[in-house]
Amino acid sequence: MNQPEALRSIQKLGVSSFETRDISALLRVSPANASVLLSRLASRGFVRRVKRGQWALGTNPNRESLAEQVSAPLPAYISLQSALFRHGIIEQVPEILYAVTLGRARRLKTPSGTVSLHHIPPTLFGGYTIAEDGTKIATAEKALFDLLYLSPTRLRFFASLPEMEVSRSFRWSEISRWTKKIAGKSRRAFVERKTSELKAIARSLKVAHP
Repeated sequence: MNQPEALRSIQKLGVSSFETRDISALLRVSPANASVLLSRLASRGFVRRVKRGQWALGTNPNRESLAEQVSAPLPAYISLQSALFRHGIIEQVPEILYAVTLGRARRLKTPSGTVSLHHIPPTLFGGYTIAEDGTKIATAEKALFDLLYLSPTRLRFFASLPEMEVSRSFRWSEISRWTKKIAGKSRRAFVERKTSELKAIARSLKVAHP
């Protein structure tokens, strides 16, 4: 099969990312031949390598779509500092794309940027909206909850919380709702305490700047 025919077959799959073995099965060629074919398509800009054994269509992706591409086949959504910046709660632009996943925590460097994936249990996976391009992005409240939940983990990536400014429409009750779903008592108590501290700071700022 030549490259144009292979590309049309891949495009007909209707997915944004795929693995070498998927294309091997689709085109009925060996994994080695599929890898060579994909590499040639990548050199011409039709596909791009996301990570070892995984590819995506196109060369100029929406950066936020990287999260689910590198976490596949397990789901992921944009959260933490990346979502907080998107919602205007923090001002500093995160250089890394932060996301939450049901898979293992890891950091991956791709040609389109670095993605930092952080594991969260199934009971706490959710609280996101879906953008027009299909990207899953945490609500402002869920992004902050995720940050608080992950801050005391062993790696302590989020031990130092960024300076934040929440609006009057921020729903603290949403954080409380998710906090009740935390299984561990110590982690739940930690999130409750941090939430109370942040809420008190937010109230003091509103009094100072009515």
